[in-house]
Amino acid sequence: MPNTMRKKMANTIRFLAADMVQKANSGHPGAPMGLADIAVVLSEHLNHNPKNPKWLNRDRLVFSGGHGTGLIYSLLHLWGYDVTMEDLQNFRQLDSRTPGHPEYGHTAGVEITTGPLGQGVANAVGFAMAQAYTANQVNSETCDLIDHKIYCLCGDGDLQEGISYEACALAGHLGLKDLILIYDSNEITIEGDTSLAWSEDVEKRFEAQKWNVIKINGHCYDDIEKALNEAKTSDKPTIIIANTIIGRGAEGLEGSHETHGAPLGHDVIKESKEKAGFPVDQIFYIPEDVLLRFRCALEEGERKEKEWIHRQKEAPLVEQNHALGRLLNPDLASINFPDFSKEEGMATRDSNGKILNAIAAAVPSFLGGSADLAPSNKTELKGMGDFPKGKNIHFGIREHSMAAISNAMALYGTIIPFNATFFVFSDYLKPSARIAALAGIQNFFVWTHDSIGVGEDGPTHEPIEHMSQFRALPGFYVWRPADATENVEAWKTALTLQAPSGFVLSRQKLKTLKPTRDFGEVSNGAYLLKSREGATLTLMASGSELMISLRAACHLEKLGIKANVVSVPCLDLFNEQSAEYKAKVIDPATKVLAVEASSATEYYRYADDVICMESFGASAPAELLFEKFGFTIENIMQRSCALMGVEYKSIEIGQCEV
Repeated sequence: MPNTMRKKMANTIRFLAADMVQKANSGHPGAPMGLADIAVVLSEHLNHNPKNPKWLNRDRLVFSGGHGTGLIYSLLHLWGYDVTMEDLQNFRQLDSRTPGHPEYGHTAGVEITTGPLGQGVANAVGFAMAQAYTANQVNSETCDLIDHKIYCLCGDGDLQEGISYEACALAGHLGLKDLILIYDSNEITIEGDTSLAWSEDVEKRFEAQKWNVIKINGHCYDDIEKALNEAKTSDKPTIIIANTIIGRGAEGLEGSHETHGAPLGHDVIKESKEKAGFPVDQIFYIPEDVLLRFRCALEEGERKEKEWIHRQKEAPLVEQNHALGRLLNPDLASINFPDFSKEEGMATRDSNGKILNAIAAAVPSFLGGSADLAPSNKTELKGMGDFPKGKNIHFGIREHSMAAISNAMALYGTIIPFNATFFVFSDYLKPSARIAALAGIQNFFVWTHDSIGVGEDGPTHEPIEHMSQFRALPGFYVWRPADATENVEAWKTALTLQAPSGFVLSRQKLKTLKPTRDFGEVSNGAYLLKSREGATLTLMASGSELMISLRAACHLEKLGIKANVVSVPCLDLFNEQSAEYKAKVIDPATKVLAVEASSATEYYRYADDVICMESFGASAPAELLFEKFGFTIENIMQRSCALMGVEYKSIEIGQCEV
């Protein structure tokens, strides 16, 4: 394509972005204007179909700098996605399809929700890992069914965030050759020049991480073209370091940090358009020849997808297509879940490990790994090999990128991922878990060592506030099963939810509940485990505190207090149930005492009193810690008596029917 035409196309993007921000009186014009030249050339390389944004073998394009939505939405509209001119004009307005940062599932063509800097870089690594695993399952020596690229546009801020270090180190280690990172190196941050806080050599950094590094002038079309062609044939992941000028084309403001996050102003836009030969009295102007060039993506994309479909129909591909079909349409009904009814007791991390193996054995698309804690998390998929050919992913000690990577893997189309760490280290991945909840991503978080039951490792490793923070996330489901069988039922339900789930699991053994119990209502989040006629008290508990609550209820009956016991494997799901179901589980005529070895403030939604953690714990054997912090039968009985206005009398704590 002639460079004169490319320049006209780039200027169209620049002024669309500037007009969007100006009309909204909010947004970021600088990055879109600086990246416009790269976007035009990239358009010529990108294999995608605007008529079918879910085509599996499309190239993935991730905008890690999610604030650059002026560029994103302009491109989607110009390419022919379901983003109209009216959508561009409603940029950042209430209920529009063009929000301030891109949201997966909200705007056609947006591959994943980005905005928090660095997330998109790790997401791109996740897409590349999903592609590598899928290709290993379905490609053959004679035919590659999966052969697309993953592109990611990022900026200085993305590469300063620690998550990008984690993700890019893993990408280089794995040799993800189809990953192409385009770094918009404009040397500007909100506060001014990047030299205020950053002076590292990015080229050497990525060379050290086993990447192919290309440096270019990000406004030279020939440089951009040459770099993309080289990157597409590399045997390593590639970073294209593109030296650009923020706010390129903005008269008087080129290169200024003032273009980053504020409208340019009518006068600057008018002067800029006039200099570029664009009508100064028209906003959201798209020259007809420019639109025709961009809209070639419609015809080209449809043709490429049809060619791919035709490739699938070739006779030698029967086995490959069958493998692809099993990845795309997992048969969850084929899972042979383990039966734990004869187990005396088992840590829920152990039962969870057996459940993971059962799922992975039946479902080709199910895979995952741990942040270097598989022996402790019990997440090894035995005999199933290592990624990228096998199912065990070794993320290394990289919690944040692990979660962001698996978010993208979940959205790729052929993968059901899980990731694992100690529950206390979920702090490191909270931003990615939040994105999973916001975007409705079915990502499974396995969090072991769930409470003060960690024991001797002490308060640095004992999660206290963590359950409360994840339960506070809309659309995130926290599971804390009380035994192995509840764990099975929790997984059965979680696999049906189009949402992230976190499994909070014990290190210590938990006594198995009676196998004759009906666990069918685990899917409702909480259920009446033990009822007593004429009950005046309800005890609510989860995890390791359920059994002591059952025993406390048994002994309370000797003091004249009849107590129902409610198991709460997933408070989030219980919150969503009808008032009628809640009344069935928690008798409105009873007082309610909740018991949980966490901060547990969320139980006050139902409870009159809560036995919970009010400190960071301590270092000692677990049984001593439960006694010290009041998670004992006797303390539950004392607090119950106080709540009911009954004098507590010490009785012998022995065995009883639970």
